[in-house]
Amino acid sequence: MYLVVGLGNPDVKYLKTMHNMGFMAVDILADKLGVEFNKKAFKGVVAETFIGGEKAILLKPYTYMNLSGDSVIEALNFYKIPLEKMLVIYDDLDIEIGSIRIREKGSAGTHNGMRDIVKKVSSENFARVRVGIKPNNDSRGIIDYVLSDIKKADEKTFKEVLTKAAEAGECFIKGNSLEEIMRKYNGKIC
Repeated sequence: MYLVVGLGNPDVKYLKTMHNMGFMAVDILADKLGVEFNKKAFKGVVAETFIGGEKAILLKPYTYMNLSGDSVIEALNFYKIPLEKMLVIYDDLDIEIGSIRIREKGSAGTHNGMRDIVKKVSSENFARVRVGIKPNNDSRGIIDYVLSDIKKADEKTFKEVLTKAAEAGECFIKGNSLEEIMRKYNGKIC
């Protein structure tokens, strides 16, 4: 069984913001897999499917970003999913727009949602897809920036990048090795 988590904030006002990259990526993945987020569970919404006989759970925590770990730990514990079968997709301020970076493990960095997950699961040893949102000459503070809507000029770039992030999630669910997924998707997408 696999768990793919997309991080974001649930209110409509956050729908197209920089901080909702994870939600947008798992929405694309759900569409690609032909499933819907139609079940409320684990302080979030869930979509379920089977790929190659293996159950796959897609999760969007509705705890708001800073408490994402509450939702994730509930899902992990309920399904008894080992951390090596979990992938988290989220935005990253240190990566250029148009790029994704996939890692097998690592620190949470400055991302509060990831910090909470690392704290609640007591480990940094799980896969992640980081979607670049690094500001280019933006004078706003970090909070204002990450909660701002995607600029019209960047919409096409983000659509392409989020599609690639979703494809990486699908490869993960299909059991492809992280090394293979990293070779294929790490770096500048557009």
